[in-house]
Amino acid sequence: MPEPTAPAAPQAVARSLRSDAIRHLLRNPVFVLSALVIIFLIVISLWPSLIASGNPLKCDLAKAQQGSQPGHPFGYDGQGCDVYTRTVYGARTSVTVGVCATLGVTVLGSVLGGLAGFFGGLWDTILSRITDIFFAIPVVLGGLALLSVVTGGTVWPVIGFMVLLGWPQVSRIARGSVITAKQNDYVQAARALGASNSRLLLRHIAPNAVAPVIVVATIALGTYISLEATLSYLGVGLKPPTVSWGIDISAASPYIRNAPHMLLWPAGALAVTVLAFIMLGDAVRDALDPKLR
Repeated sequence: MPEPTAPAAPQAVARSLRSDAIRHLLRNPVFVLSALVIIFLIVISLWPSLIASGNPLKCDLAKAQQGSQPGHPFGYDGQGCDVYTRTVYGARTSVTVGVCATLGVTVLGSVLGGLAGFFGGLWDTILSRITDIFFAIPVVLGGLALLSVVTGGTVWPVIGFMVLLGWPQVSRIARGSVITAKQNDYVQAARALGASNSRLLLRHIAPNAVAPVIVVATIALGTYISLEATLSYLGVGLKPPTVSWGIDISAASPYIRNAPHMLLWPAGALAVTVLAFIMLGDAVRDALDPKLR
């Protein structure tokens, strides 16, 4: 009589699911298109001079509000600055804010939510009440209140504000995912064999609970880029001489009838960037959750 085969190890199953998700992503045209757009944005954020040789802060008032010209395809803004150069260099600010805010929110929210879901009890109760308080704060109103007292107008206060108000969402997702993962049989078996809490969290629970956090973080990155532009448009986010799409959109708004090109190019770049990250997040969600295919 043949001997019964041992059940597959959780790590092997996780690797199989991960490789299946990667294959699904590479066959998804939405993911490929959004990934190419994001790679292009990252490249020009790191090396904007590759496609824009001008200086975004060099302006000529004599050319203010002029339209497209040879060598200046997007025209000039209200101060006579090249709109094309400022649009290219604005990608650096937006991507920096979005990536740094997402990393901060993901790390802080995952750690707090994961610990609350794993240990439960009083720690879980306290964290749940704290997240409820933060969820009650309107994001834009909170930005107007907190950032209005900051005079620097650099990226770091804006990033800090986003991390401060953004971690509860990731924390709640991580908490629920850890609670679900720790009830699996292999976690209970590892606990019965004497595995420490740190080993249970890092080796058995975290790899199987991280997928929802990745999806939320990917979609949130586009949201944070949009939020930065909104706060800069309202005058409480980034401030000149920082080059930002939100600043340029705010400066171009009064001239939308006479010089619409001043508004359309930075607004279009912002819309494409946010859409690319949202599409990427949707594709990752579909790949990591086979039930949605």
